Amino acid sequence: MIHSSSGKKIRVMLTAFRDGLQSVFGGKVRVADVLPALEAAKDAGVRHFEFGGGARFQAPFFYVGENPFEAMDQMRDVVGDGVDLQILTRSVSGVTLTGQGPEALALQAKLMQRHGTTIDRNFDFMNDVDNLIGTGKPIVEAGMHHQVTVSLMGLPYASQDVHTPAFYVDVARRLLDGDTEIHSLCLKDASGTTDPNTVYETTKGIKALLGSEIPLWFHTHDTASMAVACNMAAIEGGADGVDLSIRPLASGTSQPDVRSMAHALKNTGFSLDLDANAVGAVETILEEGLAAYDFNPITLAADARVVGFPMPGGAIGPNVYMMKEAGILDRYADVLAEFPVVVKAGGAWTSVTPGSQQYWLQAFNNVLYGRWEKINEGYGKSVLGYFGRPPETPDPEVVAKAAEQLGLPPFEGDPLAAAADSLTPAREALRERGLKESDENVFLVAAAIVPGKSMDLNEGIRLLEGRARVKLPLKQDAAPATPATPAIPAAPAAPAAAWNEPVSTQVTVQEGGVTRTFDVTIAPPGSTSAATPGQVTTPPPATPAPPPAAAPAAAPVAATPVHSPFGGSVEVLALHVAVGDHVETGQVVATVEAMKAEHDVRSPVAGTVTSLDARPGDEVGPEAAIVTIGG
Repeated sequence: MIHSSSGKKIRVMLTAFRDGLQSVFGGKVRVADVLPALEAAKDAGVRHFEFGGGARFQAPFFYVGENPFEAMDQMRDVVGDGVDLQILTRSVSGVTLTGQGPEALALQAKLMQRHGTTIDRNFDFMNDVDNLIGTGKPIVEAGMHHQVTVSLMGLPYASQDVHTPAFYVDVARRLLDGDTEIHSLCLKDASGTTDPNTVYETTKGIKALLGSEIPLWFHTHDTASMAVACNMAAIEGGADGVDLSIRPLASGTSQPDVRSMAHALKNTGFSLDLDANAVGAVETILEEGLAAYDFNPITLAADARVVGFPMPGGAIGPNVYMMKEAGILDRYADVLAEFPVVVKAGGAWTSVTPGSQQYWLQAFNNVLYGRWEKINEGYGKSVLGYFGRPPETPDPEVVAKAAEQLGLPPFEGDPLAAAADSLTPAREALRERGLKESDENVFLVAAAIVPGKSMDLNEGIRLLEGRARVKLPLKQDAAPATPATPAIPAAPAAPAAAWNEPVSTQVTVQEGGVTRTFDVTIAPPGSTSAATPGQVTTPPPATPAPPPAAAPAAAPVAATPVHSPFGGSVEVLALHVAVGDHVETGQVVATVEAMKAEHDVRSPVAGTVTSLDARPGDEVGPEAAIVTIGG
C-alpha cells in the first residue's frame, strides 16, 4: 500500500469541462449548458481546469454551431484571473486531424493564448521526440506553460521492445536533452490500458530525471476500471498531479471522480489539493445543465475489452455514435477484433488522436472491404512516415499497399516541413466569399480543411456563413419540435371560368429528402399539342373518324436508384456523374462521408444517369436515392 510519512498534496486538474464532455458526448455540448457548473467549481476552490483543445475545439463548430474561440472566452470570463485553463494539442496536427505547417501551429498557439489558455499539454501519437520539440517551441514563444507529454498505451500483443518503462523513460530523456523549454511533463494514457506496474516503474524512472523542479502529471481513463489503481501507482512513483472529473462526466470512458480518488488516498499521507466534499454541489448543477442530453450507456460503463483494442475514452463514444448514425453498429465487435492486427502492422503508435482514429478507421475498412483492400488515408500516411517515426517498423506488405493505393512514396523527412499549407487556401476561401479575414476566421477554416473536400462543405466556412450543422445528442423529447404550418382558410367558391387557354405553373416535388421544381403547362380540351401559351386551335366540327388502331405499348424503362452503402445517415461529399452519362456496373458515382472518412458509392447496374437526386452537403438516409440510373 502506498504511504507518505511526510504528507504530500497531489494537484488536481479537473477535466469535466473538456475531456469529460468529449468522452461522454464527443464534445457536442453547448457551452451555456456547462457554464453554471464551471462557475460552481471555481467557487468551490478549483484552480486548474481543462477547457479546450482536442475534440472540444472542433466539435463546437462541426456539430454545435458555436465558435470555439468565443466558447473559450466565455469560460475564461466565468473563472476570472488566477485560474489555470489548459488545452490539449496534438503535436504536428495541432487541434486538427491532419498535419499542420509551422506557420499554422504558430497561429494556433497565439490564438489559444489570446483566448484564455495558460497551459498547453502537447502530445505526439508516435512519441516522436523531434515532433514534440518542434511543436513545443511555438507554445513557449506564445507565452504559455509548455507541458510536454509521453504517451502511454497497453499493447494488445506481447512485446518487450516498446511501451515498456524503459521505452518511455528513454523518450523523456531525449525530450529533456532537446532544445526547447519544458515547464512540466505529463504521462498520458488515453485508453486506460497501461497496467499499474508499468505506470509505477515509468513514473519513478521519469521523476528521477525531472527532479523537484519540473512537475510530473499523470492522466488516464477509467474505461478498463483501472484508473484509480493506476493513479495510485503514479502517485507512489512520484507524480505531482493527476487528472480527475465529476459525475455525470466521470468514470466509464472518462476520468475517475474526485471523490473516488480522495477516498482511495485516505490514511496514506497523500491528499488532493481540493475539497472533495464540495464536489456534490457541482455535480447537481452539471446534471441540471445536461438534463436534456441523451447519455450513451457505452460511454458510461467500463469495458474490459479495451485492453485488446486500446481506444481513448474520448474516441469510443463518438465512434459508437457515428456507427449508430451510419446504421452499422452491428459491426462494432468485428471492428474491435481487428484492432490488434492494425496496431501491430502499423508500428504500435499510441492510441491518442489522430492515431486512435487512424487505427479505428483502418480496422473499420478491414471489416467492411476486406483486410488491407482499402487503406485509410491517415493510417496509410502514418505507416509511410508522414506523421513521424512509429515506435516499431511497420509491416512491409502494408507499407507497399499504402504506397500503391495512396500514390505516395515512403517518407523519412520532417513532417512539419512536409505539411501542406493550410492558411493560404483558408484566406482565399474567406476572400472569395466576402468573409472577414481575422486570425480566428482563418484558423477556423484551416483547421477544418480536408484534402479533396469542397470548401463549400468546410465546417469553418459553414459556421461563418451561418449554416453550421447542429447535431446535438439530445433526448427525443428535448429536441425542438418542427412548428406546424398553419392552415390557410379556403376562399369562397367562385363560378368556374371557361378554360380555353393553356395554363403554365410550377410544381415542387419532394422525394427522399430532395426537393425538385418543374415547370408544367396544361393545355385545355380542344387545343392541339402544337399550341403555345395564349394560342388555341379549335378544330372544325366533323364526323368523328374511326379510332386508329392502338399502337403497341412501349416497354417501361427500368429506373434504378443508387443509394448509400450504409444503413444510416451519411453526408454526400461529391457527385462524379452528370445526367446523360453512361455508367458501368460498379462505377463510382458519388462519395459520401461516414465515420469521418470518405466512402465510394457504386452503381449496381449499367445504364444512363437520368437524374441527380442529392447534392454535395446533403445528408441522406439509406432510403434516399443519390442518383438514378435508367436502362
